[in-house]
Amino acid sequence: MKRLLVLGVGNLLLTDEGVGVHAVNALGQESHWDFRQVDFLDGATFTQDIFHIFQEYECVLVLDAVKAGGVPGTIYRFTEANLRENEEQRLSLHDIDLLDSLRMAELLGNKPDLVVVGIEPLTINQWSMELSAPLQAAYPKFLEAARREIRLLLS
Repeated sequence: MKRLLVLGVGNLLLTDEGVGVHAVNALGQESHWDFRQVDFLDGATFTQDIFHIFQEYECVLVLDAVKAGGVPGTIYRFTEANLRENEEQRLSLHDIDLLDSLRMAELLGNKPDLVVVGIEPLTINQWSMELSAPLQAAYPKFLEAARREIRLLLS
């Protein structure tokens, strides 16, 4: 069993909705990671179909666009408990599938710890493979927040 799966989710064709996929692809290209302990996966629009992959990991770090009402470019960190507490207003665009996948993984015998590092999008419904200006400006900080979390989860 590997220690960590870094899962980027989102749709690259819908501006800021694809920020998690952009990030996981960039981070996965960095050569300093111990790839015996960590995998990087483009989860695209993340359906419940990938819950079986969770069986192979102790922790899952999800990188995603998060609509939490902040200023575009605001970076967030959530645990599974934070996501479950917020039933009235879902934070992550994909957290409903994520929580269902964790439940299914648990039924199969292994439910990994979950952390989400997200960023507030400006737009998620315009066709473009480019991030909006606010997210382009905040993207280096988003990557650094993800790197810090990866280092923490691997320690």
